[in-house]
Amino acid sequence: MFVLVPSPRHSALIHSKVVSNIQEIRARGARVIVIAEEGDVAVLPFADEVIRIPLAGAMFEPLLAVVPLQIFAMALATAKGLDVDQPRNLAKSVTVE
Repeated sequence: MFVLVPSPRHSALIHSKVVSNIQEIRARGARVIVIAEEGDVAVLPFADEVIRIPLAGAMFEPLLAVVPLQIFAMALATAKGLDVDQPRNLAKSVTVE
């Protein structure tokens, strides 16, 4: 399971709640991959793997966190033999003025 952990610098209350949720997930036997900012040591004891993103403002944090998720999704689709460049049922249109 992937967990996106918000920065403790921007929202300490939400950060502590997410870390608590990670503990509950681990208690049920799930593997946890955490995406957290550099320097966030509160998640280390509870994560199987930690993917670090650089320190950024609150508005840019989601943009940085989505990059590892996209890379993972592409690697998983490739490993399953799916064509990542040709999604099915994608409506395409061209508008010419």
